[in-house]
Amino acid sequence: MPDIVDKVRAGVSERADLPGMSLIQHLEELRRRIIHSLAYIAVAFCVAYWQHERIYGFMQAPIVNALRKHHLDTQLVYHNPIDAFNLYLKISFVGGVILASPFVLYQVWLFISPGLYQHEKRYVVPFMTATVGLFLAGAWFGYHYVFAGALDFLLGYGSQFKPLIEINEYTSLFQTVILGLGIVFELPILVFFLALFGIVSANFMWRNIRYAILIIFIIAAIITPTPDVLSMCVFASPMLVLYVLSIGVAYMVHPTRRKRLKEA
Repeated sequence: MPDIVDKVRAGVSERADLPGMSLIQHLEELRRRIIHSLAYIAVAFCVAYWQHERIYGFMQAPIVNALRKHHLDTQLVYHNPIDAFNLYLKISFVGGVILASPFVLYQVWLFISPGLYQHEKRYVVPFMTATVGLFLAGAWFGYHYVFAGALDFLLGYGSQFKPLIEINEYTSLFQTVILGLGIVFELPILVFFLALFGIVSANFMWRNIRYAILIIFIIAAIITPTPDVLSMCVFASPMLVLYVLSIGVAYMVHPTRRKRLKEA
């Protein structure tokens, strides 16, 4: 813990010569970025709602394929007449947030960029590309492998019963798995910023890899929709790979290494 505190202080002092902003200016800048982000989300929500049936058809495909594979009725159900309308609003909002995420991330970058050196601002393109790419990679992995496999296992496990799958419960499960894996795949981005400001280092992450493995399997056990160990390992495997990748990211961008390269 003292090492982390010292690194934070070093990162703060290292940026002491950057142009400062008052608290009011920071709040005004934050308000501007939030307003712009909300505007992007509102526009993206309208676009997503325009295609809400197609979006839900994409979301429904895994359960329909699994039900068809087990020779079951593929039509989902709802209990309240307003459920379908609320569901379309919900998935349109989530779809809008995902669609607007590159623009929102750019607003985040604009907010934090005044605290970076000029040579550090060149990370904006890799930051945007990696953030969106990693999220989509996690969502794709969850959609095509984890979620589809989990549904097949669960329906096969309960084959002696007739399933009555409710649209809201199915959608919540879908979003938990897909969005959860998409967010988990952002681990290298988080480590990038922590290492950039000198808060963590590659040596620190490598020394504590045993604890990281434990935490990864705990997270995998929480977000895995099935109770079997195999599914938990399927969830944990990409997270372990991402953690090792993050060690390399931390080594590349840590201030100590950048300082040695500059002096060389």
